[in-house]
Amino acid sequence: MDVTPTLTGPGTPAGPGRAAKAPAPGSPPRARTGGAAVDDELATRLRVAVTRLNRRLRQQSLAGLSPAQASALGSVSRLGTPTLGELATAEQVQPPTMTRLVAGMEDAGLVTRLADEADRRICRVQLTGEGRRTLQRIRTLKNAFLTRRLASLDPPEQAVAVELTALLEHLVAEP
Repeated sequence: MDVTPTLTGPGTPAGPGRAAKAPAPGSPPRARTGGAAVDDELATRLRVAVTRLNRRLRQQSLAGLSPAQASALGSVSRLGTPTLGELATAEQVQPPTMTRLVAGMEDAGLVTRLADEADRRICRVQLTGEGRRTLQRIRTLKNAFLTRRLASLDPPEQAVAVELTALLEHLVAEP
């Protein structure tokens, strides 16, 4: 797929139909990839846009959970029956923080704690039926938000969104 991102168009710093400004003298060189200039400005804009989209998705879809609980619930689903330590590592938090998060989710009936079959000292976390339903509700709300936003685009913008999605999937793919 040959998709060449540009730094022009509505809503870009260069403005509609105008070329992006050249890098300032002494600034780091731009990498050339498929004819498109890739520089810190593009990387910054992409990072900011993805961060804002992620924030909007979280605001639309927490289903009564804190962002940390919603994230941990998704990790439990993805990992199966992780230990508290595995879950803390996946969520990049300290074990005591994860213990508190799991306690809150357990009180809400979203997860249960299980003793490890091989080592009864190890605690594992498992989704309950209510946890699975809550996670599905969160995902449905996120999809509905994105569907509404995508439907508001005109057909050419929707076509670009299809290509952009493929590019983002490529960027986040494991090497």
